[in-house]
Formats: sequence, C-alpha cells, structure tokens
Amino acid sequence: MKAHGGISRRGLLATCLGGALSAATAAPEKSRVVIAQDPQLHPPAASVDSARVQKLLDGALQSFYDSDSPIAAWKNVVRSGEVVGLKVNCLAGRGASTSPVLVEAICERLQEAGIPRKNIVVWDRLNDDLESAGFRVDTNPNRIRYLGTDTSGYEPELSIYDSAGSRISQTLTRVCDAVINLPVLKDHGITGVTLALKNFFGAVHNPNKYHSNAGDPYIADVNMLSPIRQKVRLTICDAITAQYEGGPSYMPQWSWRYNGIIVARDPVALDYTGWQIIERKRAEKGMKTLRELKREPKYIATAADPQHRLGINDPNRIELIEV
Repeated sequence: MKAHGGISRRGLLATCLGGALSAATAAPEKSRVVIAQDPQLHPPAASVDSARVQKLLDGALQSFYDSDSPIAAWKNVVRSGEVVGLKVNCLAGRGASTSPVLVEAICERLQEAGIPRKNIVVWDRLNDDLESAGFRVDTNPNRIRYLGTDTSGYEPELSIYDSAGSRISQTLTRVCDAVINLPVLKDHGITGVTLALKNFFGAVHNPNKYHSNAGDPYIADVNMLSPIRQKVRLTICDAITAQYEGGPSYMPQWSWRYNGIIVARDPVALDYTGWQIIERKRAEKGMKTLRELKREPKYIATAADPQHRLGINDPNRIELIEV
C-alpha cells in the first residue's frame, strides 16, 4: 500500500492511535450488531419524530456499549479534542439519503460527550448532494460544518491498495481525527446493496471506476485505504426509510418504513445484516434474489477474507441484538 502523504501531525497521531485500537480488537470471536426499531418513528402522513429518533439512538448506543447512559456510550466512540466527521450519504436527495433528524440527534450527543460544535463536520462528496438531502452547506469554523469535498478538495497523490487507487477527500485526511459512518439501508442496481462499506465511494475522486463485477473486489479494496480503515470508529446505518429495489436513486414505490437504525463497529457484519434485511423484503414482495439478478454483493465476503480482514460475514459469528 502506498503511504498517504497529506496528513497533519495531529491527524497522524490520531490515525496511529486508531490503528492501535483496531489492532487490539482485531479478529474478535463475534461482531456485535444492534438493530433498534420504533414503529412510531415515522408515522403515516407525518414527519419523522425527532424525540423518538433521539431515544432510539440512545437505546441503540447504550445496548451496543452496555452503557448506563448515552453519554457514557458516546465516550467509547470519541475523545475530547478530536475533530469528528459524520460521513453521510446524500446522493439520492430527500427520501433515500441520511436523515438530517438523525444527524442532529448525533450532533447533540457528541456535544454532550465533550466534542464542541466547531469540531463536528458533516460531509459528503458534493455540496449539491448535501443541499438536495436537506442539509445547508456551512463552512463557518465556529459552528458545525457541512461541506462537500468539492470545497475541501482531494489529496494530490493516490492512495493505493490492490485494485483501488484513489485520491482521498481532504476532509477525511486533513480535517477529521475520527469518522462516524452514516449510510442508508438500501438496494443498489449494480452492487446489490449500498451500506457501510460502499459509503466510502463518497470519499474518493473516482468511484465510477469501481462498479464492475458488482463492486467486487473494489469496494473491499477502497476500504483498505489507510485513512478510511484507521479513522472510522462506528457505523450508524439510517434505516428509517429503507429501499429494496431501484437504488441508489430514491424510488418511493420500492421503499418502506423500517423505522430503525443499525449500529456496529464492524462494517462487514453490518453490511451482511443489512443485506439479509433487504433480501427478506424482496422475498416478501415476490422479487428475485440479488444472486439471481447477478448482483449479489460478493464484496462483503471479500472484505472478510484473509487478505482484507475488515470484519466478519459469518452469521454464526455475528451477535445480533434487537432493541
């Protein structure tokens, strides 16, 4: 792998610490995945209930970390003084993008856990995508920042791992010490699903190069790029409104209100779990499996293989907790 040359000293220290933590927790016997649902989260003909979202988020984090309070749980994720990035997924615009209500709930708890507003960055590939999903671009350094990589720019040099060679967003490499990944539970017309692993296509300059063969092994290889692998602390998948066909664009005819969130440190275990949820919904609707459609997300197994070791895709080694 080619070393990345554009990381600040503070960022390098945080990256090394994150890498040490990753090494210390490598190859666990099981990976925990928490699914939290509330049937009243998004009632028919009503907007998402922000108080219920906050309560659902708190319950999920407390269950994941076995904590007595949401603040104690968040202190397992972030440390005082860090700049924390929230990598949202906004390509589809309103309807199939990371919910601003969920992002607001996370930002509230981060501040209570000791991260000041100026140290929170909500980011994605493009400013226009953020705006289309309901966020307002804001680069004021004294507030929560909302910015696309078309503002921050990409690193001038490639980061390389096997089939992946990309310039990485400077928001990730130079601004953020830690990243919380916020994908959406949905189908993808080429790669089968787009969840935790694929969300980092929004962090590289050339995602269009990585879609052949249903994204295998490219999605796994992109996630091996060191700034991505070392800085991501947690994934909170937005499953408030999920989609089982027609993604990544928003297709309301194939969407349903799952009214939940999925939490994991292991992106592979989360992707495997989300994939199974989508397959069950497809079966309920009488649709073919993703394997039958030749877009089974084999990259999930690749991400778990001995060359990548990004997580676990064996259901017998996934500790699934439903709250």
